Amino acid sequence: MRRAMVDRLDISQRKKDHLALCAGPNVGFRDKTTLLEQVEFVHDALPEMHADAVDSTTTLLGKTLKAPLIVAAMTGGTDIAAKINKDIARAADELGLGFGLGSQRAMFERPETAWTFQVRDVAPNVLLLGNLGLQQAASMTTPQIVDLCKQVGADALCIHLNPAMEIVQPGGDRDFSGGLELFKRLVGELPIPVVAKETGCGLSRHVAQRLVDVGVTAVDISGAGGTSWVGVEEHRAIDADQKAVAGELWDWGIPTAASLLQLQGLGLQVVATGGLRRGTDVAKALALGATAGGLAAQVLKAHKAGGYEGTKEFLRRAVLVVRSIMLLTGCRTVGELRNAPTILGPDLQRWRP
Repeated sequence: MRRAMVDRLDISQRKKDHLALCAGPNVGFRDKTTLLEQVEFVHDALPEMHADAVDSTTTLLGKTLKAPLIVAAMTGGTDIAAKINKDIARAADELGLGFGLGSQRAMFERPETAWTFQVRDVAPNVLLLGNLGLQQAASMTTPQIVDLCKQVGADALCIHLNPAMEIVQPGGDRDFSGGLELFKRLVGELPIPVVAKETGCGLSRHVAQRLVDVGVTAVDISGAGGTSWVGVEEHRAIDADQKAVAGELWDWGIPTAASLLQLQGLGLQVVATGGLRRGTDVAKALALGATAGGLAAQVLKAHKAGGYEGTKEFLRRAVLVVRSIMLLTGCRTVGELRNAPTILGPDLQRWRP
């Protein structure tokens, strides 16, 4: 009886719950951090260049960004989500950044919500990342997935992996088999790049290597230390067992900085999300090998406080900080920043593969 009730939960309400909880103060990791605080840059007092000579452009998934920064997967499926998506995508487009949609499961199951994910009218040039859960994508045909991507004009498709979140979510999935075969199929059949994306628990080297083996060339690590999606679901849990498990696994996952260390040398394009809050965090992620850094919760909070203008100002300043760190480490390009001298703390060092 309870399972039947859970299965009828409205997906739009779930999205509303997620937005409200993520904009609040009680869903962060409790004790675990991103470990980005254990990354220190070596200051260059003689950078020998004009600040304007810094070139922050980078190429991600075939598109050139003006700065190595994306707004990580946000939302969709509700009227409120539509406003958020358009405002943030517009700001990202004007600044030359990337933007990720929330899970398009709602769009597939309820086609009338498709408009809440469509942002190309205000963001014609933004690097736009579509988004589907692994279990949902596995139940769809390739043409269905292609159509979902075309409806929003996605430049790439993120397939998100979230077993820790699902096992404590009301109505969550339980079957996580067949994932590698799905990635192999989509890499071979989709006309756009496929990105393997975690959801707040990070990627290990073992998982990344298996993804590389089936043809995946880009990942979003979404490491531990920022928003705990297990914690989000603990707030929403109906079943007593799910609530208890979520409470105990609230801090589950690989810290973001540790996940970046784990993936070094695999030849992947890596988007670093999971607890990045400011431009300094983006720069540190780049120094650990990321292709770009992604901000999410802080952007949502900036939008809640100041709408489109507040969002754009927050992102503009984040880019300014990244460019300033490039100057202060003597790095003209993002590629040079990835090789900048750094000092790593012991808690981070022990994650080296």
